[in-house]
Amino acid sequence: MSGDPTADRIWADLATFVHDHRDYWKKAVVERTGLPFSRIRILMRLSRTPMTVKQIAAAATVDAPAATVAVNDLEDRGLVVRRVDPSNRRCKTVSLTDAGREMVGEIDAVHDPAPEALAALTSEDLAALRRLVDLLVD
Repeated sequence: MSGDPTADRIWADLATFVHDHRDYWKKAVVERTGLPFSRIRILMRLSRTPMTVKQIAAAATVDAPAATVAVNDLEDRGLVVRRVDPSNRRCKTVSLTDAGREMVGEIDAVHDPAPEALAALTSEDLAALRRLVDLLVD
């Protein structure tokens, strides 16, 4: 936690709001890709940057053996590849293959409309929220 109770409460509320409104999208993505959502989460992280299995485990909040199983599965499906890390030859990085990038494109193509509560905000409130979110992601 941040140590700031207000920030912690906002974070918890935002997380709850997103989790409570993403079930339709998650189900649609799983149906479209045929992948368990745990694999989808890994593909989405790898779409931003290659990672080691250890980094994948930390990012996906799973232990290293579970991350290895997931990476093996994605590799068997031709969606990821392991390569020797040029900066540390003792490590291997996992990155998306062309098929993996296509799969991420399929995931991104699944419509994920804003929940009614968000869509009902005024244009001024949405603009203010947009500015705040931009601050958070930059």
